[in-house]
Amino acid sequence: MLLRPGDHLWIDAWIPRHDPLWNADIAVASAWVGAWWGAALGRFGVGDLTVHRGRADPGRHGRLVCFSGRGPGELFLGERKVMGISQWRSRQGSLFHTCAYIRWEPGPLVELLDVDPSVREGLIKDLARSAIGVHDLKRVPGLDELRDSLLASFPAWERDIPPRRA
Repeated sequence: MLLRPGDHLWIDAWIPRHDPLWNADIAVASAWVGAWWGAALGRFGVGDLTVHRGRADPGRHGRLVCFSGRGPGELFLGERKVMGISQWRSRQGSLFHTCAYIRWEPGPLVELLDVDPSVREGLIKDLARSAIGVHDLKRVPGLDELRDSLLASFPAWERDIPPRRA
């Protein structure tokens, strides 16, 4: 990942093991995170978002650029990733790192990678189709508003969580 000042929104969520949102199944544990982001974007009229509920799938370029793959709980508009998740777990709970780009521009990232120059342009084109920035959704007014929407909607998910499994 390439993160530059002002080009992304990064939000972490710590879920202690005793919290109703905590789930032992890694593939299920982050589904609520995608739903949370989807609801926050829905407040701006963004629809047709789906949460990936399957196992991780790196896809064609995921081993090189993680944002081009699919992970449990990640949010998509069609085949394009809107929000990605990384999950860290311990005996005490789970930490979910979430990130959405304001504009998805894979060129600067690819320029930093050690890839053959002959494949660079094709890689950039492939990656450009794998994700979308929140400003490209045309309805999200700004980072502060999206952050505030996420923070305001966080507690509401307690009523919509899947059954807890030990």
